[in-house]
Amino acid sequence: MSLNDVVPLLAVSDMKRSLAFYKDGLGFSITQHWADQGAVKWCRLQNGKAGLMLQEFATEGIDSRKFSEGRGEGVSICIFCDDAIAYHQEITARGIDAQDPFEGNGLWVTSVRDPDGYQFDFESPINAASEVK
Repeated sequence: MSLNDVVPLLAVSDMKRSLAFYKDGLGFSITQHWADQGAVKWCRLQNGKAGLMLQEFATEGIDSRKFSEGRGEGVSICIFCDDAIAYHQEITARGIDAQDPFEGNGLWVTSVRDPDGYQFDFESPINAASEVK
C-alpha cells in the first residue's frame, strides 16, 4: 500500500476569476468538473503531473460555508518543475505577477499568489538554468 498523489482542494471566492488565473495564466487544464445551472462550482485542474481542485462554496443555504478574506493565509503549495526560470518567463508573458526567480534551498524558486491569497512556489534544480535576474 502506498500513497500515489496529493491534490489540494482550494476554496475559491469567484470560480470564473480563479479559472482565468489558473487556465489562462498558469497553463492548467480542466480534467473534471461539476456545474450547477451552467456555472462551474468544482473542478480538477492539471498541468503536467501537478493537480489541483477548486471549489466555490455557496455562502448561504444548504452546504454553505463561511470563509475569512484571507483564506489562503499560511498556505504555500510547492510545485516542482523542470525549469522555474523558464516558467516564470512563460507566466509573466501571460500577465501573471510572479516574484523574480531566486535561489532558495538549492533550488530556483518563483512565487505567485492566486486571487484568494494561496501562494504557489514553482521550484526547480539550480542546474536547470544558468541565468536569473
